[in-house]
This record gives sequence, structure tokens and C-alpha cells, in this order.
Amino acid sequence: MVHHLNRVSQHCPVSYTLSVLGGKWKWAILSLIARDKVLRYGEIKSSLGSIAHKTLSQQLKELEENCIVHREQYNQIPPKVEYSLTEKGKTLIPILSLMSQWGAENDPSDSALPCHM
Repeated sequence: MVHHLNRVSQHCPVSYTLSVLGGKWKWAILSLIARDKVLRYGEIKSSLGSIAHKTLSQQLKELEENCIVHREQYNQIPPKVEYSLTEKGKTLIPILSLMSQWGAENDPSDSALPCHM
């Protein structure tokens, strides 16, 4: 029975969605970009505060690899890189909004902070 569940979950659309959104900071990154439309790396970093440079870079890279975020690099000095949501990424906004609503309604600690999507 457990073997069967593992096989099913490997090909489950929910598992795929969670793997794309998995990571401590991805939802926060996506909500920032969704709100502001286009953000530079430094703006994302300063908005998230305690995120490590390596972590932010990795999360952005994974979102880009999954075609959720578009990275636009400008050839200038100093270097300029902007991030925006792709069309595929924009389809996640309602999902993240519903997840935020569900969490706010069901968090047993009653200390959930609002997420602005």
C-alpha cells in the first residue's frame, strides 16, 4: 500500500506544484514580484530582510528554471538584473492567494501574518 502511494504521489499534479513552490522563501519572492511587477535583486533582498544571498540566488534560479520568473539582465555597469513573473508564474497568483487565505483561517497559533497577493 505504501509503495502504491509513493508511486502515485510521484506523478501527482499537486506534488509537482508543491515541488515548484517548495522552499522557505519562494512564496514570499513570488508575492513581492506579483505586487510590484518588476523587481531588481537588491529590492527583493531588502524586502525579505533575513534571507541569505546564496538562498535568494538559489530560489530565484529554481523559479527561473521552472519558467515561473523571468530574469532580464542588462549589459551595463553596474550590472542590472530585473525579475518579473512569466505568464506561467502569473497563473500561480490565485493559488498562492487561496493558500494564504486557508492558512490565515486555519493557523492554530492565530499568529499568521497577512500575505499580500
